[in-house]
Amino acid sequence: MIPLEDVDDLATLVRRAAELWPDRDAWIFDETGARYTFADVERDSTRFALALLELGLEPGDRVAVMLRNQPEFPLLWLALAKIGAMLVPVNINYRELDGAHVLRHSGARFAVAAPEFAGLLTRIAPDTKLERVLTPAELSAESSAAARFDVPGELPSNIQYTSGTTGAPKGCVLPQRYWLTIARDLATSFPAISDEDRILTAQPFHYIDPQWNVALGLASGATLVVLDRFHPSTFWAKIREHEITWFYCLGLMPALLLRQPESTLDRAHSVRAIHASAIPRDLQAQLEQRWGVRWFEAFGMTETGSDIRLSETDHDEFVGTGCLGRPNRTREAMIVDDAGHPVPRGEPGELVLRGLGMMHGYHDDPEATARAFSGGWFHTGDLATMDHQGRIFYVGRTKDMIRRSGENISADEVERALMSHPAVELAAVIAVPDELRGEEIKAFVVLSTETTPDELTEFCAAKLAYFKVPRFWSIADSLPLTPSERVAKGELRRIELPTYDRVAREWR
Repeated sequence: MIPLEDVDDLATLVRRAAELWPDRDAWIFDETGARYTFADVERDSTRFALALLELGLEPGDRVAVMLRNQPEFPLLWLALAKIGAMLVPVNINYRELDGAHVLRHSGARFAVAAPEFAGLLTRIAPDTKLERVLTPAELSAESSAAARFDVPGELPSNIQYTSGTTGAPKGCVLPQRYWLTIARDLATSFPAISDEDRILTAQPFHYIDPQWNVALGLASGATLVVLDRFHPSTFWAKIREHEITWFYCLGLMPALLLRQPESTLDRAHSVRAIHASAIPRDLQAQLEQRWGVRWFEAFGMTETGSDIRLSETDHDEFVGTGCLGRPNRTREAMIVDDAGHPVPRGEPGELVLRGLGMMHGYHDDPEATARAFSGGWFHTGDLATMDHQGRIFYVGRTKDMIRRSGENISADEVERALMSHPAVELAAVIAVPDELRGEEIKAFVVLSTETTPDELTEFCAAKLAYFKVPRFWSIADSLPLTPSERVAKGELRRIELPTYDRVAREWR
């Protein structure tokens, strides 16, 4: 049996899993109850691969996939990887404008879509290179036990469009090795996922999390439970029902879970560790106390995969500090100034990364790729510090800093203060131009109970320096989110809502 450390491509990963754990459940789809053993995954992904080859698909071709969290999505992903073709995930919330951008920019030849989305893609097709839109039911071929695929690990498997907060999404060209690097690290170092684990994903499959969860399950033998999406009110019930031992979450998920009513069953689960990105600092201790399990910070990006994680050894000392941990074994990290030079330990600067299994670059955008990898390091756009032990602490986004009267203000810090108010369900802070101070602070808030901007101002003034308190306030029913459950600030800037000026004490 080929050792995991020698597996370099997804076809070999699937075949190895089917040989090691043929009758074990690989996937359970909660919404429908569909179950696939590892042998099923190998057989059906091969069946899809053969069907696509019969249609004329060739290595290097791109296939757009617009499906919900259903088995056909990961089966098609693995099938395309076996052929050496590329998956182009299409966000199921896209419509004609944003959908056309992904199809046009990726150059996809074929699309596979659920019947409910096929009409949309067909309407978009004339302005793209799309030749045919298929539903999963139209893909059929005789499976062959002798079918064997051999694809280099550096061959791209995805053009994965980022969910960035500004600008049109960029297509990250991700090699097969990208997924193996993430899966191997999680299986061979903490949390050391194994065939005794049951893991869960609640993100949509067009995002990277379910995909690397699939790779992790195939690498470790763990059973992956797939939810249709994230439902805060039933999430922990599903954790108990499926006897989950580990999961990953991000964005607003932790805060939304804490807002659910407490239950005597909160600690009645099998979870041994939780990894999350952007754990709310002020809430981490409360999260751990309520569910009786440790939450570990993890940092990664669509462009780079999994990069930094907090270790078991460091956890207890750094609860609620914003410590991301140390770089994974496949990563180097450095904190640099605007010229790309390392800054002294403890000083803030941009976090840059390099190592194995990162994206090849941005599809059809050599200039953006060159900027991102300037000096041989990937520039994350995140501000961070590094202590003398190599631990990294998140500060904020370089593009999410507000310069007010000469003071640098982290939007993240102001948002965290606002989110600690009991009436605030969601908060986002942006910079707005100001003739006197250069920039002023504007806050958008979603409220659970009636609260005035003056009350929120007073609350912030008790927690933050005076120059960090927002001047402008807008109250919204909801805020636009990216697939990674972060506020889409690019869209936020285009929303027209009544705005309260606390200095003039008037609504505009």
